[in-house]
Amino acid sequence: MSLIHKIALTMIKNVGHITAKHLLSYFITPEAIFDASKKELMKVPGIGIQTANMILGKESMKKAKAQLEFIRKYQVQVLFFTDDRYPARLKNCVDAPIVLYYRGNADLNHPRIISVVGTRKATLYGKMLCKQLAETLAAYQVLIISGLAYGIDVTAHQESLQNGIPTVGVLAHGLDRIYPQVHSHIARKMVLNGGLLTEFPSDTNPDKENFPRRNRIIAGISDVTVVVEAASKGGALITADIANSYNRDVYAFPGRTTDLSSEGCNFLIKTNRAGLISHASDLADYLGWEVCQEKELDPGAELPGVMTVEEQRILQVLQYSALAIDELAVCSELPKSKLALHLLNLEMKGILIALPGKVYQLNQDISCLPIK
Repeated sequence: MSLIHKIALTMIKNVGHITAKHLLSYFITPEAIFDASKKELMKVPGIGIQTANMILGKESMKKAKAQLEFIRKYQVQVLFFTDDRYPARLKNCVDAPIVLYYRGNADLNHPRIISVVGTRKATLYGKMLCKQLAETLAAYQVLIISGLAYGIDVTAHQESLQNGIPTVGVLAHGLDRIYPQVHSHIARKMVLNGGLLTEFPSDTNPDKENFPRRNRIIAGISDVTVVVEAASKGGALITADIANSYNRDVYAFPGRTTDLSSEGCNFLIKTNRAGLISHASDLADYLGWEVCQEKELDPGAELPGVMTVEEQRILQVLQYSALAIDELAVCSELPKSKLALHLLNLEMKGILIALPGKVYQLNQDISCLPIK
């Protein structure tokens, strides 16, 4: 199927995700929808003359072409509803997006996916729980999803990365920006071990109405939603309600009855909308997960020569994807001058390959690298 037609299907005014799926059920492919006559389109229940004219107009295709340029320039992955790589859990939700835009390397059909949500005004208690969650769940080889917002969201992402857990941020805007902008640094690291996911095309602002739409993806893409800390109102409770509507498990950490930041969690537990967990290990017990055994290294495998801490840091950053030297300097937190010397040394050892435009990637022929 043509990529531009897939994107154009999401650009038609007054055609939402449910209507788009309805059209696909009649015409099978996006190309067939745009090739259909007005008469054929109007045979579809719910498609009137105005919507048919919108489909046949040139505006949606024009927008799709502009979006395609952005996608190709920044190597954005486009996940269409019928693609194998589209998140299967999300596909089961009636209001799942037709198209998702993705930058990252995490498998969105990972066997174990947990969404972590909570208040933007996280307390030390909430941050401690995020740390405990990541440290405990690292042994279960999970993928952690959140929304890259202030508070619990960004803490969950940070603790995931700290513990080697891939983590995906679901955005309420396009991939051409990060909101809040202060989280740009961690977003770059997430692309290397996890990713950034959105249903919104580039040039989409983080408008208020986009956040509930983002929340449904957070709820629908995972096996379970964990509410770490939440007030009586807010996005975390909306996400929990959506997860319940999808018949997904929801769990919450309780707080003291006098803590405003735990009112939402206590309410969810009290009204049986969330199961109570007092420790991260409770979650694995309830879900019946067992600790994943790490593969033992072959003692006879040959490793490249001993490397410095800085070189190991560079390899750790590059193990997920190729990077330009500027981005590599940011992610490795090494001065450019010092970084250049290390890159040359690693290239001489045959561990790195230099690509045009000062882009570097790991030599795929190296089967095992001493990355800590």
